[in-house]
Amino acid sequence: MRHWTQAAALAAALVLAGCGSTDLLAPVKPVDDAAIASSVKAAIGSSPELKAADIDVASSEGIVQLSGYVSSAESVATAASVARTVKGVKSVKNGLRLK
Repeated sequence: MRHWTQAAALAAALVLAGCGSTDLLAPVKPVDDAAIASSVKAAIGSSPELKAADIDVASSEGIVQLSGYVSSAESVATAASVARTVKGVKSVKNGLRLK
């Protein structure tokens, strides 16, 4: 009988020890698309090459969509590169066109 009591206590201790880890149940932090779009727009606006460009920025689940017009192919690449540096951006869809 004593062995059953020890076995039950050991089983209870193992079950309770497993309950200490809540990483799997941690809430997922939502993506703040408005903040991401605003940050990307600010980063693009602070780039000397892109200041005069007509670029619209949208974000959905961290995926940034760039649209509008720029004056060179280099500006198309620069805008995407700048957008990728912003925290929270998962990927960039570059729909920029040349004027």
